[in-house]
Amino acid sequence: MTDAVSVTHLPGDPVARRPAEFVERKGVGHPDSLCDGVAEAVSRTLSRFYRDEFDRVLHHNTDKVHLGAGRATPEYGGGEVVDPIYLLVGGRATTSVNGRELPIPDLARDAAREYVLDTVPELDAEDLVVETRIGRTSGDLASLFDRGEVPLANDTSFGVGHGPGSPVERFVRTLEPRLHAEIDAVGKDVKLMASRRGDAVDLTVAAAVVDRHVAGREEYHEVLDRVDALAREHAADRLDCPLSVRVNAADDDESVYLTTTGLSAEAGDDGAVGRGNRANGLITPARPMSLEATAGKNPVTHVGKLYNLLALRIAGTLSTDLGAAHSCVQLLSRIGSAVDEPHAVDVETTVEDGAAVRDVVDDELAWIDELTEDLLAGDVDVF
Repeated sequence: MTDAVSVTHLPGDPVARRPAEFVERKGVGHPDSLCDGVAEAVSRTLSRFYRDEFDRVLHHNTDKVHLGAGRATPEYGGGEVVDPIYLLVGGRATTSVNGRELPIPDLARDAAREYVLDTVPELDAEDLVVETRIGRTSGDLASLFDRGEVPLANDTSFGVGHGPGSPVERFVRTLEPRLHAEIDAVGKDVKLMASRRGDAVDLTVAAAVVDRHVAGREEYHEVLDRVDALAREHAADRLDCPLSVRVNAADDDESVYLTTTGLSAEAGDDGAVGRGNRANGLITPARPMSLEATAGKNPVTHVGKLYNLLALRIAGTLSTDLGAAHSCVQLLSRIGSAVDEPHAVDVETTVEDGAAVRDVVDDELAWIDELTEDLLAGDVDVF
């Protein structure tokens, strides 16, 4: 792989030198994130089924999921869902083998329902409708699973990742789990938007408040105060600069962000795979990013999934093993080539030893099968 890897030395993280930086995170209950999670859960379920039945993962891509918003009537103390949330699970899969029809629709439907209901405990089973429209996979793409011992890339595409991330990125990425863990009244739909201008950071939080946890407007505002305080506490050890916080900025005297399920999806907000966080869990316009939807793509040949995650792993290893203060990694595939042999790799890093960087790239590519196993185990975040 050495000839395919180009390495550029950088003196530091280029984002640190910019006068402004924007970082966004759509929480696990955001409609787009729910679609990503469903797509990945369905892919994982099909992969495990294929392996159990046929000793290998067969071709599939379930990265076409749409969420249609429902409707609720939230009230202090507890409201109700009037119209259920609708999920349409699409994509392609191997639906038959040697004339045997496989239970793909049932597997996909059950996986989608289980994921959403586990992720959003405030949502009752009758408040979710799931429909599957998974078509038969392309024979040409399926054949890429069958040629030789090493799977072949199913697309000409690229993946990109950077690390270890700026302080603002790390702050935003790690705040959401604390909000869910420490404030019961905060629903799963949380959106965070941080902007750094010069040496000051401004954070806007959209936090769906679950109605049954608050008896009235005063308690609602107490929840917002707790979100504000927790964000400032979280920033204390992560940001060496002033922080201002605004929670639920759209609230006014007539309307507040009160929900029955903790989701904006109960109030007209639709969702789709690939419209939210990138593979690192963030949306970072100052960084190179791939528009590929990582979630739902098959974990064996789809470079739109594997290369985004591998790029992140390489950047992480350069940080932990070689002390890189910053690395940005881009991997380019060529359809029909072995997935562990990218057509080109470009690395920008603070590490000066180019040979050591190339060794890290080679080592990580050699473990691409391990990445597939980690994905099947559900041990890799993809949004």
